[in-house]
Amino acid sequence: MDTPIIACTALARGYALGGGTVRALDGVTVAVARGEFVAVTGPSGSGKSTFMNLVGCLDRPTEGRILLDGEDVSALPPDRLAEIRAKRIGFVFQQFNLLARTTALDNVAMPLIYTGRAGAQGRETARRRLEEVGLGRRLDHTPAQLSGGQQQRVAIARALVNDPAILLADEPTGALDSRTGMEIMELFQRLNRDGLTVLVVTHDPEVAACAGRVLAFRDGRLVEDRRNDRPRDLAAELSALDGNQTGGGRAA
Repeated sequence: MDTPIIACTALARGYALGGGTVRALDGVTVAVARGEFVAVTGPSGSGKSTFMNLVGCLDRPTEGRILLDGEDVSALPPDRLAEIRAKRIGFVFQQFNLLARTTALDNVAMPLIYTGRAGAQGRETARRRLEEVGLGRRLDHTPAQLSGGQQQRVAIARALVNDPAILLADEPTGALDSRTGMEIMELFQRLNRDGLTVLVVTHDPEVAACAGRVLAFRDGRLVEDRRNDRPRDLAAELSALDGNQTGGGRAA
């Protein structure tokens, strides 16, 4: 049996508060197989973002272990965690986090500086990633010249430029309208079909329904781990929307 790409055992994260300790995450044990598409859900304060920060090596647990691709990252020094983030994990955030005065191509190429892949070959990789997310004709546009959905596609291309093993997305549709959000989630589904492991933090059940597995958190604990054998087929939904719009146009 293949080694899980993510394996958490008795994972906990506590924070000092008012002379005591608040456990934002409390005894979570879960494994994610390579190539899964997982939605991480729960209300505010449930622990879902803390879980994502730990899996993404943005923070370290106070108890328990995290293995990424078989490597224990629970107590690694900051420089090693930074190296793992740069090479193995791609991040997508709600607010895009693009450099305002920098072109789409240069925004996407930025992570290559930290992995020693900058230069002509790196820019070609960045260009190819932008083409893969549908922005091959927007290479020289700055964020101000792009729509919200296009900016999120630039952010996704940036997350993919170092060929990560895992894509972590934190509320990636939160700043988008419903149609654009569907397009972004359909892109995640395509990336997952190509073999990428995808974890999406969301409070939206319609977004969670796009994934093949749902992890639900409450009060720092994992309270539900269920398979979704019939995730939304967003390519079909978008095609149907386009057909309805076209039909409406002809009738008018």
